[in-house]
Amino acid sequence: MIHLHYIDDALLVAEKPAGLLSVPGRGEENQDCVIARLQALYPDALTVHRLDQVTSGLLLHARGKAMQAALSMQFEQRQVGKRYEAIVQGLLAADAGEVDLPLIVDWPNRPKQMVDHARGKPALTRWQVLARDAQAQCTRVALEPVTGRSHQLRLHMASLGHPIAGDVLYGAAPAQRVHLHACALAFTHPVAGIALAFESLAPF
Repeated sequence: MIHLHYIDDALLVAEKPAGLLSVPGRGEENQDCVIARLQALYPDALTVHRLDQVTSGLLLHARGKAMQAALSMQFEQRQVGKRYEAIVQGLLAADAGEVDLPLIVDWPNRPKQMVDHARGKPALTRWQVLARDAQAQCTRVALEPVTGRSHQLRLHMASLGHPIAGDVLYGAAPAQRVHLHACALAFTHPVAGIALAFESLAPF
C-alpha cells in the first residue's frame, strides 16, 4: 500500500518507500513499482518524475495526459522546489556549498553515472550541513538538486569524498539502506494555479 499525502482530480503525491522502483524495470521480476500500485487504485495515474529505487520520499503523479504534460513542464522549466535529506560518510568541513559537475551514464557499469567534462550534461547540487556526528563520523545534509540528472545527488556527494551512507555503488560502506530521502516538494497546481508544498520526515 502506497501512502498518499494528497489526492485530487489532477494529481496525487505519494510517499515512495526505499527499495521500490518508481516505474517498471526490465524483466518480469521488476514489474512491482510505485506507478503500478497506484494505477491499481487510480487507473489514470501517470509518472511525472522518478526517484532512484534506493531513495524514499515524495513522488508526484499526474492524473491523465494533460496534467502529466502540465506538471512535466514545471519540472523542465525548474519551477518545482525539491529538497532531499541525506546522511553522508565523514564530516564535511564547510557548512554549505555546491557541486557543479557534468554527468553522463557510465555505459559498461550502468546504471552508474560518472563525471564527464567533455560529454556530460550540466548538473548542479546545493548542499547545507544540518548536523555533524563526530562519534559516528557522518554528517546530515540538506540537498537541493538544481538540475535533475540521474544519480546526481549520489555522485555529487561522492565526488566530495563523502558518499551517501549505504550507497555502495558510489563507494560507501554497506548499510541497511541508502540514506537519501526526498523530504520536500513544492509546485503549482496545474488547474487551480495555487502553490502546493509537501514535506516528509526522513525515516533515518
